[in-house]
Amino acid sequence: MKHLPLTKQQVTAALISLSLGSVAQAALTINGSAEANSSARMSWGGADSLSEARNIMYTPSGSAIKKVDNGYGTTNVTNANSYGSGSNSNSSNSYNNTNTYNTTYRGSFGSSDMLPISTDSRSVVVIDVETGKSIYEKDADIARPMASITKLMTAMVVLDSGQDMRQEITLVPSDFVGPKRASSNLKSGDRMNRAEVLLMTLMKSENPAAKTLARNYPGGYDAFMRAMNRKAQDLGMSSAFFGDPTGLDARNVASSNDLVKMVRAAGNYDVIRRFSTTKSYDFFVGNNSSGNRTYKANNTSSLVRSGDYPIGISKTGFINEAGRCVVMETRVNNRPAIIVILGANSSATRWGDAKNILSSLATRRTV
Repeated sequence: MKHLPLTKQQVTAALISLSLGSVAQAALTINGSAEANSSARMSWGGADSLSEARNIMYTPSGSAIKKVDNGYGTTNVTNANSYGSGSNSNSSNSYNNTNTYNTTYRGSFGSSDMLPISTDSRSVVVIDVETGKSIYEKDADIARPMASITKLMTAMVVLDSGQDMRQEITLVPSDFVGPKRASSNLKSGDRMNRAEVLLMTLMKSENPAAKTLARNYPGGYDAFMRAMNRKAQDLGMSSAFFGDPTGLDARNVASSNDLVKMVRAAGNYDVIRRFSTTKSYDFFVGNNSSGNRTYKANNTSSLVRSGDYPIGISKTGFINEAGRCVVMETRVNNRPAIIVILGANSSATRWGDAKNILSSLATRRTV
C-alpha cells in the first residue's frame, strides 16, 4: 500500500483535535482514526510507519514501560523517560535513560563466522541484534566523522526532554548558520510544530530543523550539546563526541561499534522508528513573511524509499570528511541485525555495500 501524504485537511483535523485536548488521539492523525490504547508495533519500512506514531508521540507522562511486538520475539523495553506529555519536567537539563532488554531469542545467523563478503567503505560493522555478536567487521573501532548520523542522538535528546511535541517552533536566521554551508529548502520564519520538525530532521535530514530543536531545548543550545555528550557517555560510546546537533561539524565522531550502541538505544524510541522509515511526507509550512507553502519531502535513504528491504531504523549522512554513511536496523530471515557503514567514497559504494550485506544475510542459514 502506497503511503499517502498528509493533506492540509488532515493537518487541520489534527490541530482541531489537539485544541480539544485529546492528547493521546491527536498526534499527527494520519490515514485513519487514532486508538488511544492500541499497542505499538515496530516499523519495518511499512506504509503505515508514520500513522502508527500518532499513538506513541504523545504518550501520557508516567508511562515508563512499553512492550513492543517486534515480530521476532518479545522485547520488554524499560525507558525511564516519558515524552510528548506537554510538560517539561527536565528543566534542569538532567535525564535518566535506563533501558533494559529481555528478548526471546530464536537462534542466530548460522555459525559465528563472519559474513563471506568484502566491502569498499572505510568502516563497516554488522551485528546480530539478538546475540549481540559481530558477524562482520572492518575497522570498527576507529572513530570517524559520522555526519548526519548525528541526528539520531539529536532525536533521542529531544524526546528525553519531555517537551510538548505540539508546540509551534519558528526558525530564525541563526538556525541556518553552522560549521559548513548546506543546502536547505527551509527559510527563516518557517513555522511547524515540534513533531513535524523532528520528522523533518530524521526523514529529510534538514540541518536547520535539527539546529532549531537544539536551540529550543530547555536551557538552550549549549545545554542541548551537553545533553548529547552526556547521553553518549551513558550509552558507553567511549569514542564519541558531538560538536553540533546536525552532523555538519566534522568533530562529530564515533567508531562503528559505538554507533551500534546508538542505534540500539534509538530502537527504544518508537517515534524514531516511525519517523526515520517514513518514505515521504508533505509538510504544510507557515511563514508570515514569505507566505505559507507545502514542502514535499522524501526520505534520504534509497532503500527506505524503494521499500524492497525491511528496515526498522534508518539514518544517512554525508560531509566531505565523513564520506557517505548510513546506519540501519533490518530484519532478514526473521532475524534482526544492525548495519553501520561509514566512509563510503560515493553513494553507489554506500548502497552497494548495504545491499551486499543484506544479500549475504538473506542466504545465511539460521539455527
